[in-house]
Amino acid sequence: MTTAPEHYDRLLAAHYTWMLGSDIHAFARDQAELLRGLGVRPEADEDVAIDLGSGPGPQTLALAHLGFSPVTAVDLSRTLLDELAAHAETAGVAGAVRTVHADLLETLPHVAGSGTMAAIVCMGDTLTHLTSRDDVRSLLDSAACALRPGGHLVVTFRDLTGDLRGDDRFFPVRSTEDQLLTCFLEYVDDDTVMVHDLLHTRSDGQWRLQVGSYPKLRLASDWLSGETRRAGLQVRHAAAGPRGMRILHAIKPVGA
Repeated sequence: MTTAPEHYDRLLAAHYTWMLGSDIHAFARDQAELLRGLGVRPEADEDVAIDLGSGPGPQTLALAHLGFSPVTAVDLSRTLLDELAAHAETAGVAGAVRTVHADLLETLPHVAGSGTMAAIVCMGDTLTHLTSRDDVRSLLDSAACALRPGGHLVVTFRDLTGDLRGDDRFFPVRSTEDQLLTCFLEYVDDDTVMVHDLLHTRSDGQWRLQVGSYPKLRLASDWLSGETRRAGLQVRHAAAGPRGMRILHAIKPVGA
């Protein structure tokens, strides 16, 4: 079975910024407004943050624009991390950003000392790319350990627990004159859904089709909130967000 990182390297990484609307800086500004609205902002000049599954960097750039420094961006795609570094240069925040090419689950305990992080984000549906619910629990435990008292955890994800049927399983992701991405869902069991991507690109008047599939976890919003509380964090916000995502915002209690 193709893993999510393999699928991104083979098919999606080269087109990911296009999938987000092509203007990464505009998307980063939107993400900064989302985080600011949740109350995520630095309280001191050297407040540090980490972006788990950063991709090309919209959340990394958002955190840097909000004043966090440094912001550590962790991703398994070297292609996307290189793109992120270029975006940070363009945005004038390269000095506030560092990239780590590694697995986010294994890396967090090594790059974030206990009680040091002012903010940890895992956004853009990254959480559902983990391989099991136990991995999600482990990530939440590591995040709770790494956050300083009053520190923020922000997660966005798609709740895929409801079974869609027939044509409702098909989603147009984005289309432009020379590119079209569609995906459809195949339900495997209570924990897993297979995402099938169909990417059409046109060059010199000829259309080319690339296809690929990878598994995603089916995480219910209530389950994730409960596991976040089990890890010792206080859930401040759990609701529907933009682009079909769910948003979970939690903080580490002062004195914890």
